[in-house]
Amino acid sequence: MADVAEKAGVSRALVSIVFRDQPGASQETRERVLRVADEIGYRPDSAARLLARGRSRTLGVMFTVHQTFHTDLIAGIYPEAERLGYDVLLSAAAYGRSEEKAIEALLGHRCEAVILLGPDAEPAYLDELGQRTVTVSVSRRVPHARVDFVHSAEGKGVRQAMDHLVELGHRRIVHIDGGRGPGSAERRRAYRAAMRRHGLESDVRVIPGAHTEESGIETGRLLLAERDRGRPLPTAVLAGNDRCAMGLLMTLTRAGVEVPRDVSVVGYDDSHLSHLMPIGLTTVRQDAVLMAEHAVRFAVDRLEDRGLEPREAVLDPKLVVRGTSGPAPREPA
Repeated sequence: MADVAEKAGVSRALVSIVFRDQPGASQETRERVLRVADEIGYRPDSAARLLARGRSRTLGVMFTVHQTFHTDLIAGIYPEAERLGYDVLLSAAAYGRSEEKAIEALLGHRCEAVILLGPDAEPAYLDELGQRTVTVSVSRRVPHARVDFVHSAEGKGVRQAMDHLVELGHRRIVHIDGGRGPGSAERRRAYRAAMRRHGLESDVRVIPGAHTEESGIETGRLLLAERDRGRPLPTAVLAGNDRCAMGLLMTLTRAGVEVPRDVSVVGYDDSHLSHLMPIGLTTVRQDAVLMAEHAVRFAVDRLEDRGLEPREAVLDPKLVVRGTSGPAPREPA
């Protein structure tokens, strides 16, 4: 500010008035000060000004590298945060960098609240974090933790997918489990319940997996190896998420298995990648934008009113039928 004042030939106090857009400077002086500031590359330090007032007005977002649905959520977080007057700071969990480290980095940068996308941290840690700062968990619900939750009705989404497959005549429907991934336990329970409801309890099969392409690839190799030993392929597979479904599709199609003629495949999330494949992926859509908006509003509401108790938003998913699901193949006589 002193540099701008000297070059513009005005006092530092007048420069401060101009940058704060306060009355006390003529239009000509304002234009000269702003022109000089632009010439020398000066920008007001809004972060420092907010911290001087005891606020950073910054929301920290912890996400996992390579989780495509997280990028969809982040794309929805930015505009809602900006609309409410908040900045966003990202911190990634990745191989060699734990969620806890990513979260603590956000707090170290003075984020007022943290939004956790699909956290895998221990419930005790999340509860302790919720005691320290305003915390919102997206896609994962942890009972009794002092944290806001935003997630879809996992069971309803799986029921829609299973009803769709059964209506197409499928009986041998396999589920690739998402391991410890967010929503996996609920999806697994809903799959088993749907198989029982449709009288297919004897055909229940859950294959351990994860929310990764590698999990789908490994499952595809397993099913193909079983086929070579005489066990028929399932007629349909409900994958733990879209990434897993894509790995499975890649392995099956490379082996000459036609989807959906031979095997139908259904994912979960409706991430942006599901639209980019040569054959569109049938999947359960979670509304990423709506989930992001709820998460931001929950965080901001509790920052503006510290007396608010944590809340929970459960959003309805919707089955999106595309090209990877079709009628069950005829069983051999």
